[in-house]
Amino acid sequence: MATLRRADREIQRDLLDELDRDPDVEVTDVGVEVDDGVVTLSGTVASEAIKAAARGAALRVAGVRAVADQTIVRAVRRGAPTDTDVAREVVDALARLAGVPTECIEVGVEEGGQVLLRGTLESAYQRDAVERAVRPITGVTSFVNLIQLSPPEASAEDVRTAIDQAFIRAAQREASRVQVEALAGVVRLSGTVRSAAQRHAAEAAAREVSGVSAVENELRVGGEDAGAS
Repeated sequence: MATLRRADREIQRDLLDELDRDPDVEVTDVGVEVDDGVVTLSGTVASEAIKAAARGAALRVAGVRAVADQTIVRAVRRGAPTDTDVAREVVDALARLAGVPTECIEVGVEEGGQVLLRGTLESAYQRDAVERAVRPITGVTSFVNLIQLSPPEASAEDVRTAIDQAFIRAAQREASRVQVEALAGVVRLSGTVRSAAQRHAAEAAAREVSGVSAVENELRVGGEDAGAS
């Protein structure tokens, strides 16, 4: 006996009607697509029984040649916070954080309490504070922290202070002979130092300053210690 071939649109219409009549299935939870008689079910349902009922309804419709069941079972606890509730709690928790520019943070909540944060903050301390505030919130089932760090632009004064301190620790007092320029995170060192060790120490100190993205070391080695390593 030949298989009944029907238009995909007719199959989809009849299947939606079948789901609507089934007392075990909430038709708005199940997505239905039909391609050449092959039905794909999608969406999120509350139990394996509902998943099976939707699949059974599809198999009862004339013209259905196969069923691909992509529905996801996720139990819904009575009184559990919705994603909207969780999003509101996250925003409120961030607003209570002192010293953190939370207006720079984008909050996303989806698929049953999965929280995703994006944005830019100045320090790892601020990012960690955000995470500590969000993780304990009721209804948060997973947490992805994609907040990037963009520390404030380093100043020439910050770099000079770091170099001064590095030279003092090494009992070397010639930091005043180092000229420092800083622009958009790029630091340029020029001038003369007494040894290659001083040249290296100045660059290393500059690189450790928050906000420095690159160092152009144009220091020259000169004086009585020239050529030392």
